[in-house]
Formats: sequence, C-alpha cells, structure tokens
Amino acid sequence: MNLSKLLTKTARLFPDKIGLIHGSKQLTYAQLNTRANRLASALQNLGISRGENIAILQYNYPEFYESLFACFKLGCGAVPINFRLHPKEFAFIIHHSEAKALILSEEFNTSILEVRKHITAAQHLITLAGAGGELLDYEKLLVEGSAEFVDADVEPDDLAWLFYTSGTTGMPKGAMLTHRNLLAMTMNFYADICPGFGPDDVILNAAPLSHGSGLYGLPNIGKGATNIILESKSFDPELVFKTIEKYRITNMFVAPTMIKMMINHPALTIYDHRSLRSLNYGGAPMLVEDLREAIQKLGPCLVQLFGQGESPMTITYLPHWDHVLEGTEVQRKRLGSAGIPRTDVEVKIFDENDNELPRGDIGEIVTRSDLVMKGYWKNPEATSDTLKNGWLHTGDMGYMDENDYLFIMDRSKDMIISGGENIYPREIEEILIRHPAVNEVSVIGVPDAKWGEAIKAVVVLVPNKTATEDELIAYCKENIAGYKKPKSVDFVEELPKNNYGKILKRELRELYWKNYDRKV
Repeated sequence: MNLSKLLTKTARLFPDKIGLIHGSKQLTYAQLNTRANRLASALQNLGISRGENIAILQYNYPEFYESLFACFKLGCGAVPINFRLHPKEFAFIIHHSEAKALILSEEFNTSILEVRKHITAAQHLITLAGAGGELLDYEKLLVEGSAEFVDADVEPDDLAWLFYTSGTTGMPKGAMLTHRNLLAMTMNFYADICPGFGPDDVILNAAPLSHGSGLYGLPNIGKGATNIILESKSFDPELVFKTIEKYRITNMFVAPTMIKMMINHPALTIYDHRSLRSLNYGGAPMLVEDLREAIQKLGPCLVQLFGQGESPMTITYLPHWDHVLEGTEVQRKRLGSAGIPRTDVEVKIFDENDNELPRGDIGEIVTRSDLVMKGYWKNPEATSDTLKNGWLHTGDMGYMDENDYLFIMDRSKDMIISGGENIYPREIEEILIRHPAVNEVSVIGVPDAKWGEAIKAVVVLVPNKTATEDELIAYCKENIAGYKKPKSVDFVEELPKNNYGKILKRELRELYWKNYDRKV
C-alpha cells in the first residue's frame, strides 16, 4: 500500500476534522488532502515522475506534510533535510540524493541560491514565500494543480523517505526507507506505543519534522488525530507547557534533553499537563536519575523508544508500565534499559564474528524486521557493512537480560580500552549525574602513554553550584571499581550536541586526539 493512503483514507473518513493547527492556521483533513493532491499534480506537470526524489527544506510548517504526502502520492522519494544544517550540507544532501526538485520555506531562499551551482540536478526550486526569478511560487503551483489526483500504485520496497543520518564520521549516509518500512512502523505504533490511539487524540509536534517527529506524524494522520505544530524554531519549554494545557495534548515525541529542559522549567508547575498520556522520548540514552525525576514530575506518561534512522521508530521500547519509581530491584533496574523488542521485531547480541552471545554478555546489538531499511543510497559498501546475513548491525553495544530487556552500554566506537580493560562510559556517566552539582556529563577516552586511553569526564555544572575535579573523581571511586573512575575532569559551559540534542562524543574526543594519527 502507498503511504499516501494514510491521508487519503482519513480525508474520506473525517473530512471536516481539524488535521493540522499552526498558530491561527487550521486545515481539515479534506483540505490537507486536497492541497497535497494539487501539489502532486503540479509537480507532475513540471515533469517529475514516479521513482524520482524530491527534497524538502522547511521549518515546521503545515506545508511540510503537504509536501511529504505529495511525494508519496506521486510515488517519489521524499528527502526531508534538517533545517539546522549549514547551506553546504543542504547542497550535499540535495546533490547526493539526485533530487529533481526542492520545496523550501522562505527562510532558506537566499542560502539555497548561494549554493545553486552545487545542486544542478534540482531542476525546480519551489518556495513557500518570496518567489521570484528561479524560485517558483508554492501557492501559485497549487492553484494550477488538480484536486483530483489519483495516488500512484507503488511496490512495497519502493523508496518513500530518504533519511540522511547525522553520521559519526565522514559525510551523512542516506538510509532508504520504503513504503513497507514506514507502514510497519505505523502499525507497530498502534500495537505497542499507543494502543487505543484514535481521532480524539491531539498531538504536539515540537521537534523537527525532518526527523523522528515527522515520522511520528504518519500514524497520527493515519488515525485522524489533530496535529499541533509548535510556533517556534527552537524548543521552548514554556510554550510547550502552555500548548499542552490549551489543546489538551495527549501525545508528543521529544529527545531526552528536551524532557530535562521541561522538568527543570518553572512552567512545569504553572500549566496543567495532566492530559498527556504518552510522552515518547528517544534519539539518545536518558540517564536513570534524570528519568526518575521526569517520572516524578510528569507522571505515568513516559514511553522510551530505541531505534535509528536505519530502523525507524523503533527497535525496542520501554512501556508505560516499566516507568516506576518503586518496585522490585529488577523493576528499578529496567529504568536503565531500552526496553523490550517491538511486537514484530527481532533483536540479538552478536560478537565480532556475528555469533550470538549468551544473555548478559555485551556485544553488538543487531535487529531484523520489516522496519529495517533497504540500504544506503548510492553506498553499496556501507550497505554491506551494515546489513549482513539479514541483520542490521546497529553499531551500538549492549546486552539482553533473561527477560528480553535490552541494556545499551554505548556506541562501539565510544568504548574505552584502558590497560586492556573494556570500559563503557555510560556506567560512569550514570554515577556522575547523581552528584548534586553535575547538570550534564560525557565520558570519553583520551590518549595516555601508559594505558593507551585514560578516562576523562567532561562536566557541565548546575548553575550556582561548584565541584572540583578531585571531588568528582572521589565520588566515582565511592560508587564504581577504581579502574573505571575518571583520571581527569574538565569543566565546560556546554557540551557539543547535534541538531536532535544528542551529545557528540566524537567532537569532544577530537579536542584530545587531534595531534594523533590514531584515535584509539
């Protein structure tokens, strides 16, 4: 089935239901579907055909979903681009994806024209506002398109969404997500994350739609929920709480850093957030102490998602019922896990030779399901390295307990080897974050003449609180084995993060390894 049917069917079932709200702008599902039809028709009139790619570079506007579903209706691959990237990075993705058209919001008109010579394959530049010269007017195209567009027939493994990963080294890679992948993701959402989800739900889109939040919109639209798109170009906790109270938000997706911003903001106690039934978080690990505080302050609404661009939304999940402050030792330990495999997802732990490891042994997390990408766009070498013998090799290190709960220890590249011992930074970070003066922490391995690598903690302190290097090292020594304690602690104003709030250990490491040929 073409993903476009999620919208087409909803528009028939609930034509007058409000589907999207952005400030004062509202669209019913009938209106949203008609506008997506008109855009698909207009793109077809420009000569764009099934199987070609279309890039989308927009802030969080309703037109994002119009553009996305127009791509699906045409049978084209959508290439949503993170709006926080540099124009040179925009150009790389547009060029590499071979996008035949780019649909952009006005904020990017100037920067796209500046890199125009690098995106020659993009034959059409369509802007939401500020058209002129080479920039075609979005609304004018819609007027010229037909409202009666017929959704294309597609094969299950046809490209639907070309998701460019943030990457850990080198240039981003385009994960090819098919109609099969994203329909499986949508069905799993209904089965596991939000059973009973339906048209009475109200969703808040507070994270970039080019990433997980946009994917999260597919099941919402498929069930006729109302989608609120936050009027902010950055995450504003007070606006989030105000919007939750105003619209009685039931579901939203955020990164762990956003949850931390929410629970530390005074707006938490000002606005009523009791309508929240499912606050889904993922994209990075969440430290247990932070999670416990979130449960205490936000109530029983949290659900953790673990996945990646290559297996979207998600591989495992930690359900509502496992987010408990009290309980047995086993229950408390599960707060540090990434939960259990999704209903139709397989997860195993492999060693370096792709042999399955016993429960409790640490190795690479691998998965297989209909969620797993088709491969990397124009990158067969990376595809063969990641998809081996039918399994997606995630690059994450962890173990599974006897009850199928997955515990992620680190990215394999983040593991520290000191004096022949394998050391997992998260274990140390979980200790340090408990210190009352520590607000954020990242632990990395740095060069050491004797041990190969030494453990360094990079710490952001809580405002108006102090701690010394010796104090934090001693604090670790009191809680974990001596060989795991940091040898040094650096204090910084902020930690480097990517556009989705994940701490960039590679950037931290580069500060200490830049004069070395080897990085381990």
